[in-house]
Amino acid sequence: MSASLNAAASSATATVAATSAAACAASAEPACDGPLPVLGRDVTVPLVTGGEVTYAALDYAASAPALQRVWDDVAAYAPYYGSVHRGAGYLSQLSTDLFEQSRVTVAEFLDCRPTDQVVFTRSTTDSLNLLAAVLPADCQVFVFETEHHASLLPWTKAQVTYLNAPRTPGEAVATLERALADREPYGPALVCVTGASNVTGELWPVKELAAAAHAHGARIVLDAAQLAPHHPVSVRELDVDWVAFSGHKLYAPFGSGVLAGRADWLREAQPYLAGGGASRKVARREDGGVDVEWHTTAARHEAGSPNVIGVYSIASACKALTEAGFDSLVARERHLIAKVREGLAEVPAVRVLSLFGDDAPRVGVISFVVDGWNSSHFAAALSAEYGIGVRDGLFCAHPLVRTLLGSEPQEPGECGAPEAAPGERSLNAIRVSFGAGTPDEHVERFVGAVKELVADGAKWRYRTEEGRCVPAV
Repeated sequence: MSASLNAAASSATATVAATSAAACAASAEPACDGPLPVLGRDVTVPLVTGGEVTYAALDYAASAPALQRVWDDVAAYAPYYGSVHRGAGYLSQLSTDLFEQSRVTVAEFLDCRPTDQVVFTRSTTDSLNLLAAVLPADCQVFVFETEHHASLLPWTKAQVTYLNAPRTPGEAVATLERALADREPYGPALVCVTGASNVTGELWPVKELAAAAHAHGARIVLDAAQLAPHHPVSVRELDVDWVAFSGHKLYAPFGSGVLAGRADWLREAQPYLAGGGASRKVARREDGGVDVEWHTTAARHEAGSPNVIGVYSIASACKALTEAGFDSLVARERHLIAKVREGLAEVPAVRVLSLFGDDAPRVGVISFVVDGWNSSHFAAALSAEYGIGVRDGLFCAHPLVRTLLGSEPQEPGECGAPEAAPGERSLNAIRVSFGAGTPDEHVERFVGAVKELVADGAKWRYRTEEGRCVPAV
């Protein structure tokens, strides 16, 4: 980009930012210590019992609602939308500048090291599959059975050691240390661990696990999909080699993700996808073949036209959360967690699932079962009779939920699609999850609804349709 065009693009980027700031100011609500404004906060839904109610979105662990700030930023940029990296036009140069500035913003949000790369992907799953694709030959992978399938399953080309579910953070560290010390042969190794469980919400001892990995010559990747929306994540402080997360859990649901961290394995491996953008130079050989020189930067693994709107939305969310202040966000979330846990503790029929115990620090993700209830039936009643959206199933963490429920591995159960009819036992649980956009009223309504359903039963009849429990017409 020429100096003059670069200056013009930067100026236009500033114009987009100013337009976005004005839109945010016009639509913002006084935040104080309350929830951040999110899309859908005023949406009403019908109840099977009659009437309508404001929807209580309590499924943040699956996909969090977009922050109003993110939506306004994207809307402000939309008129300037253009191709990225390979366009000579003004809007292309502007979009390229915005795209690369988003990379800088994400690196700052994660407190990356100067030599780290930030690669944009489609999701956490895509990020971890990318890392799996660039592992050196003979790399051994160590992963706890408690992981989400996104971090449990991608390592098909490596020698994988699955570690049993620990019952304390200290046991997690000790289990990993033993496994790494016993590995043979002593070659490259990678540890994959979650920062916060998508089932129990419990925080894992990431810094201690990273220290154990490095002490035994291994590297570590942090699945921060559930951690980054709730707590600050510092690559340097935690001393992890890579971190992965998704935009759609970070209040920017536009199909983008991030893999950030050490550049060497990424730089030395073949591109994750072969195509335009990943290649620096392509030439025909005399024998009829093709010689390719690949980029050594993050572009090496970003072939094709990038999702500039998704990337920009992630950067916008990073800025919004940073400006809101994680200290206040964490404090408010702890207040909501206490409300839910105290309310559920008053219902003897409810059993909250936990690995590390009641006193373990956690994010706003809580899973439970209710004696005498099919979990799908209970979740359906919360939705149809109270306008509350939660999740039921195995949460794409089958081994962990089976361990928590004390079931045998062969027992039936699917991720969100139990086959049992209402009233029959099924291997699944209910998950309530919340975050920066959740008002107190939503968790209060949830606790009240749980108590009513357990005490009085459902007001409506339900049936199983295509594996899901739905109100009977």
